[in-house]
Amino acid sequence: MLGRLEEAGRLHREVYSGRLKLQGEEDEDTLTAGNNYAASLNALQRCEEARSLLRNLIPVARRILGENNELTLKMKDKYARSLYKYDGATLDDLREAVTTLEEAERIARRVLGGAHPTTKKIEDGLREAQDALYARGLP
Repeated sequence: MLGRLEEAGRLHREVYSGRLKLQGEEDEDTLTAGNNYAASLNALQRCEEARSLLRNLIPVARRILGENNELTLKMKDKYARSLYKYDGATLDDLREAVTTLEEAERIARRVLGGAHPTTKKIEDGLREAQDALYARGLP
């Protein structure tokens, strides 16, 4: 919030790394720390690193927390944003982002409800991803 993104990213990386060493990858606090680190990477426009991290975290979150868990949904949202919010996004990236967010939105709406902040954030991301895809002239 203070605009010190590099410092925040470094701190999130340290917290995630520490939790990973102490608690292992299957701990909910470790998954939360990884999600926070991914958010920092996206904010720093280090989208490839965020994608790589989330590709490892999401399957663990699905297995430990379940497909319907809010943290799992938040990770999917961040993953999709790492796909469509960077300059080098390909058509395949944009399509994957839309598909990921459509699935996450359905689950969030069913599990959390339409008024929940996480559902709203996913819906906003879905609109942005669809707009990016449409900007390329694709329906």
